[in-house]
Amino acid sequence: MLGSEEVLISLALLLVAALYSSVGHGGASGYLAVLSLTGFATMEDAWLKQHAWCLNLIVAAIAFHHYHRAGHHLPRLTLIFVVASVPFAVLGGYLRVDGALYDTLLSLTLVWAAVRLLGLGSELDEGVASHPTLGQAAPVGAGIGLVSGIVGVGGGIFLSPLMLLKRWAAPKTAAATAALFIWVNSVAGLVGSSLSGQWMVEPVTLAPFAGAVLVGGFVGSRYGADVAPQKTVRMVLIVVLLLAAARRLLVVVGL
Repeated sequence: MLGSEEVLISLALLLVAALYSSVGHGGASGYLAVLSLTGFATMEDAWLKQHAWCLNLIVAAIAFHHYHRAGHHLPRLTLIFVVASVPFAVLGGYLRVDGALYDTLLSLTLVWAAVRLLGLGSELDEGVASHPTLGQAAPVGAGIGLVSGIVGVGGGIFLSPLMLLKRWAAPKTAAATAALFIWVNSVAGLVGSSLSGQWMVEPVTLAPFAGAVLVGGFVGSRYGADVAPQKTVRMVLIVVLLLAAARRLLVVVGL
């Protein structure tokens, strides 16, 4: 039987999954925020990252299914980012990196992206300037893959705003690409973490949380893919970026 804390955590994870999946994200940064504010905050970084990645796999898969079914996925666009990211996500999952400076810089980057997306306005929702070339996408995929493995996320929190700011995709196309990118990089992060001897996934602990994000991910991604206009998807992404930045700042100040 679940205790009161587990029930509250599950409800919070459900809400996070619904919000993040509406823009094609798995929600790892949100799950890390929730877990870091509970009794699980004392767990090792590897434990937190691996459980966030596992929840990512569920939500990102559902999000990708809905965005793909709605016709928003461009396979070539996803492939050129994914291929470069996988080996670096494995490496990032293998490494052990901490530091308040890193968290601060990451928070500022996320806030900057949110402000830029808010300031550029509706022209981002109307279409694309041009799709990226392999030469443009490969370094982006590799860099995001490495950071994702180190931090314990799937990388959509970086890829989606970058694709919009560069006008490489409309919001819903970016969401579809991000969902598959997140799923692949979450697997890669788990592999890298396992190879370094840090495997800490606890199925009994994970099970109720997985059930919660399954429901939230289904509702959120269905809304984002089928109901929400492009502008709404972009605005929700801005909220997600600010929440992720707040999470990193909480780590910096020790809350």
